[in-house]
Amino acid sequence: MADLSRHPVLAEDALLGLLLPFWQLVIGAAVLAVLLLSVRRLARRGPSRMTTALLVTAAAIAGLTVLGVLLGS
Repeated sequence: MADLSRHPVLAEDALLGLLLPFWQLVIGAAVLAVLLLSVRRLARRGPSRMTTALLVTAAAIAGLTVLGVLLGS
């Protein structure tokens, strides 16, 4: 039989590992809802504001991607 005292099994980590995709789904849905509401509001304000918003959004996405790659390595 294997000696379990050397490698303790952490049930909390296993439970968190199972719940992690659920929380990512909840956060993703909230971000999508806010994004859709803000795009609708910007579309009503006109094309010049939409261009600025798209540039700011592209810069934010690029920045978050770089941070994700740097922190993920």
